[in-house]
Amino acid sequence: MAPRKGELTEEEKELVQVISKGNVQDAAQLLGSKEVRVNCLDEHGMTPLMHSAYKGRADMCKLLLQHGADVNCNEHEHGYTALMFGCLSGKKDIVWMMLEAGADTDAVNSVGRTAAQMAAFVGQHDCVTVINNFFPREKLDYYTKPQGLSKEAKLPVKLAGPLHKIITTTNLHPLKIIFLIKENPLLLDQEALKKCSMVLDLICEKCMKQKDMNEVLAMKMHYISCIFQKCATFLQEGEDKLDTLIKNLLKGRDGDCFPVFQEKFIRESIRKFPFCEATLLQQLVRSIAPVEIGSDPTAFSVLTQAITGQVGFVDAEFCTTCGEKGADKRCSVCKLVIYCNQNCQKLHWFTHKKVCKTLKEKREKQELEAAKEKKRQEKLAEKEEKANESGLAIEETPDGESEKPKETEDQVTSESSDAAEKVDVSATTSESSADPNVSQTSDSSEK
Repeated sequence: MAPRKGELTEEEKELVQVISKGNVQDAAQLLGSKEVRVNCLDEHGMTPLMHSAYKGRADMCKLLLQHGADVNCNEHEHGYTALMFGCLSGKKDIVWMMLEAGADTDAVNSVGRTAAQMAAFVGQHDCVTVINNFFPREKLDYYTKPQGLSKEAKLPVKLAGPLHKIITTTNLHPLKIIFLIKENPLLLDQEALKKCSMVLDLICEKCMKQKDMNEVLAMKMHYISCIFQKCATFLQEGEDKLDTLIKNLLKGRDGDCFPVFQEKFIRESIRKFPFCEATLLQQLVRSIAPVEIGSDPTAFSVLTQAITGQVGFVDAEFCTTCGEKGADKRCSVCKLVIYCNQNCQKLHWFTHKKVCKTLKEKREKQELEAAKEKKRQEKLAEKEEKANESGLAIEETPDGESEKPKETEDQVTSESSDAAEKVDVSATTSESSADPNVSQTSDSSEK
């Protein structure tokens, strides 16, 4: 009998409390009890798995899934699923765990939003990226078995794991994908890379020809396939294990160290997408074609935004070498170029050293100008403050006009009257001296 909302046993109520506290051992003991149903529902229709996902308890989610928790239970009063609660928590590992357990990414809540749309709505763009880049392992395992009349599988079983790791990566930087290839010796073989590339092309074609067309996934498979083909070409030409290709992708032009080879490679990969009528391809071409090489936006940033769903690169730092998000190590000299680790810095130094001193001078000049501007603003603020303080002695009339203090006004009045007397005396004197008749009359009267 299916559990009903709000009908929890005392042990099940205790389980919900234990989940909130995050005690995995206590939860494991309770789940071993016959009185505890792993998919029980509280009064809101939330299962223990939903509670764990919402609280961000990855270890608790793993335990519940091992005990058979239903990842697609949709009894919540607003239609939320465990995947949606994982997105709300912002935990990428929980979102990934739900997807691997078979979570339905197309399920919608009571207002018609999918888990990815909910994550985007609350600003959890990393979770959106995980959902958009997820590819079930069983879909790849299909190519490890002979199909139809073919006696041989298109993909050796030993290559499925390494290839799946690359397919599901959220960092599409060509250097990052090459690093993943180098990590696994099985992929450092020309024939192995060609087989992987062929399978990626088949998946790309399937995504475009299926009923629910997936242009985003198709573009991603094509792009990774192009990188595999380029790696196979370089392995054929030399035995340096892709070091030459890495240097070509990192090499910057004189002046600004912009990686021209890398930009041209990504543009060419997009141009080679075999389905010319695809809407996504046309959008990418319109965004990239008018931009001169060396200007923003770069082909990599446009492609990343289209495939992973990341909204630009705001509030995050990315490694200059491999594009890894969250890089926090800066060049000790110029302090402008960022890396995720020392290895990436060493790889990039051969080209960065050409402009490092120039960037340092540029930074120092900007800092000096910023300091001058700050000082100017401080002086301006100080003047305004003094002006405000001196204005306290002035009272304002209701009309808004300033009224001078009374003592000052009396002083001005007395000074005005004295000045008037002086003016009258001087005027009389000047008139007497000017008229000769006046002087004669005064003389005769005296006589």
